[in-house]
Amino acid sequence: MAMFTIMAMVSPVALNILLPAMPDIAKDLDLPTSAVQLSFTLYLLALAIGQLVLGPLADRFGRRPVLLVGVLIHLLGCVVAAMADNLSWLLIGRVLQALGGCTGMALARTIMLDRHSREAAAGKIGYITFAIGLSQAIAPTLGGYMNLAWGWQSLFYFSMLLGSLSWLIVIFRLPETGTPQALRIGRVLHHYLEVIKSPGYVPFALSTTFIASGFYLFIGSAPYLVAEQLQGNSADYGIWFLWVSGGFMAGSFLAGKISRHQGIAKMIKYGHLLSTSGALIMLVALYTHFTYVALFVPMALYTFGRGFSQPNSQSAAISTTSLGPGTASGMIGFMQLLTGALVAQATPWIMGTHIMLIPLLIALCPLLGLLLTAKQR
Repeated sequence: MAMFTIMAMVSPVALNILLPAMPDIAKDLDLPTSAVQLSFTLYLLALAIGQLVLGPLADRFGRRPVLLVGVLIHLLGCVVAAMADNLSWLLIGRVLQALGGCTGMALARTIMLDRHSREAAAGKIGYITFAIGLSQAIAPTLGGYMNLAWGWQSLFYFSMLLGSLSWLIVIFRLPETGTPQALRIGRVLHHYLEVIKSPGYVPFALSTTFIASGFYLFIGSAPYLVAEQLQGNSADYGIWFLWVSGGFMAGSFLAGKISRHQGIAKMIKYGHLLSTSGALIMLVALYTHFTYVALFVPMALYTFGRGFSQPNSQSAAISTTSLGPGTASGMIGFMQLLTGALVAQATPWIMGTHIMLIPLLIALCPLLGLLLTAKQR
């Protein structure tokens, strides 16, 4: 479990550790906010593509070769980004990081299903999912302090260290668990099309996509709001972001305890209402007085609600189709990350139009999710 946890953490850490340092990267490379935002946008876009292609590639060539090549690509991306002195090389490095790093996150679950029954694998995958969530919570805080102490380049070297450890695990400790199969692109595309056509899949999948979009809108804007509106630094962002991460983890933990008794429909409804309330509180609080508390604490309520709605929306979407859960889950991941990439790149324009649009649009996301699932059971 420790080995698979390290493999799965590579990509989430690489994505989130850089967030607090983005304003400093913009200053250091003399770039506008929208240009640096591309490093976040393209990372999400590369992850979205990876969600769709990794499964078929691992089925065709085996888990181990795909992991070995993937981690090497991630390491190359870390080096390129750390040495970047202009936007082009930074973006190339980030895309390579994402394409390579997501192999561990995706295939750790696949290998668990190779080695264990579905029931046994579910519990082990739960530990991996928790580790991913924990790394997403800690990475911005760690990145904020590392950036302050050693500069933003150190964040890529840290990701390289974690990736190197993952690569050594694959070489020396991981046997091949899959049987290579013929790659049939037509069959893969047919499966994805059948998933989308499943009754109820699209509303539930879009519901969890909208709630994730509100979160991406926040993390795409908050580092700049801290730097420009609150005159804070990357460490300030990192420490306050713990509220946001803690809200999601608390919501997910509580949802695991009560979902069985409340039912999926109620949990989705409760979650969306909590998230909407958090965003509206943020809107009023920021309009009254722009502070760290007004920015981060209401967002913790938003992510607390997300902990209620997201796993239940995903479970409801996956259960609507008779095809494998991997295909249905991969499509949800693709939808979330593709939409997140678009939202992230639009964020600088939204901030430039009016800062109060940020909490207003964040509030709109769970409301749309609520409308989509209102008549679903």
